[in-house]
Amino acid sequence: QVQLVESGGGWVQAGGSLRLSCEISGSIFGINVMGWLRQAPGNLRELVATISSGGRTNYADSVKGRFTISGDNDKKTVHLQMNSLKPEDTAVYYCYVERFQRQYWGQGTQVTVSS
Repeated sequence: QVQLVESGGGWVQAGGSLRLSCEISGSIFGINVMGWLRQAPGNLRELVATISSGGRTNYADSVKGRFTISGDNDKKTVHLQMNSLKPEDTAVYYCYVERFQRQYWGQGTQVTVSS
C-alpha cells in the first residue's frame, strides 16, 4: 500500500502563487509516475501535471508555463508550484502515484483563487 498526504492548499487572489506538497509513504518501491490531479465542482477529475521516475514532466495545456512539478529522487515527496493563479484553477488538488500499473490518490487539498 501507498499513502499520500497533501499540504499547501488555501486561498489566494488571482495572480498569486501557492506551493502544494505531497508526502509519500508505504510501499514506494516501483513508483514510476508521480503527479497531481484536480477536480472542480461539477467537473470531472483532470490531470494537471506528472513527472516520471526519469524526470520527464507533462502538463495540461491550461497550466503550462504557470505550474511546475518537481519530485525528490527518493520518490517520497512531490511538489506543485503554482504561479499566476486564475479563478478557474479553483479545485481540490489530489496527489497521485502509479505503481505496478495501479494508481493511488491522497485525500486532496482545496485551492481557492478569488478574482
